[in-house]
Amino acid sequence: MEQSSYQKILLSRRGRVLTLTLNAPETLNATDSVLHEELSRVFADAAADPESDIIVLTGAGRAFSAGGDVDAMQLSIDNPELFETVIFEAKRIIFSLLDCEKPVIAKVNGHAMGLGATIALFCDIIYAADHAKIGDPHVSVGFVAGDGGSVIWPQLIGYARAKEYLFTGKAMTAARAAEIGLINHALPAAELDAAVDRFADELAAGATKAIRWTKTTVNIPLKQLAHSMMDVGLGYEAMSNLTSEHRDLVRAFREKAGKA
Repeated sequence: MEQSSYQKILLSRRGRVLTLTLNAPETLNATDSVLHEELSRVFADAAADPESDIIVLTGAGRAFSAGGDVDAMQLSIDNPELFETVIFEAKRIIFSLLDCEKPVIAKVNGHAMGLGATIALFCDIIYAADHAKIGDPHVSVGFVAGDGGSVIWPQLIGYARAKEYLFTGKAMTAARAAEIGLINHALPAAELDAAVDRFADELAAGATKAIRWTKTTVNIPLKQLAHSMMDVGLGYEAMSNLTSEHRDLVRAFREKAGKA
């Protein structure tokens, strides 16, 4: 993997551990068109990287990822045909993450919202700083949670709890997320790096092929589920992109942020 291929994802290495850092801290690592496209290929590139066995995914600055960028949402409202690219890339993000045989550890250093939460939750092991919040507020901007949230949340915490959070867009603390099984571990921010390094090193020192193929086996039903749901979910999300609800909520959000 070459850093020159990425503008908004930083690559760094520590032995056989490859760290991918979402690097747009000025927007809380929100997924604009550039970052969205880079996310659609980074996991496939990491899977093929001959110099690593373990992948860590994290964010620069005070957030893991704030999710969808509202300016990018406005572009899709103004030019609905752009959503075709969004759909293509969204499927590649999820499918390439699931197809990657190497263990992927999410190091959630701050808030993970929307697509940011979805990507973190599709990782194999999730560590989070205890001040972080995790949520999928698609509905808060009139969007269907079609880009993976509707797939992964019910698998981790059950349908009843998942529906409560997806229908309301409410976020939960990392401590609560760990308590109900949405993530693996919540711990003080000062301890996060060391804890992730220890676990990554433990995996790197293990039987890497056996670990990879165990992941591949465990992921089979999840991959089947994702393939059966993503086209429908993203189709409904594309439909919600055309609604007055979405248009009005995005306008209100941008006005509040001084962008409209």
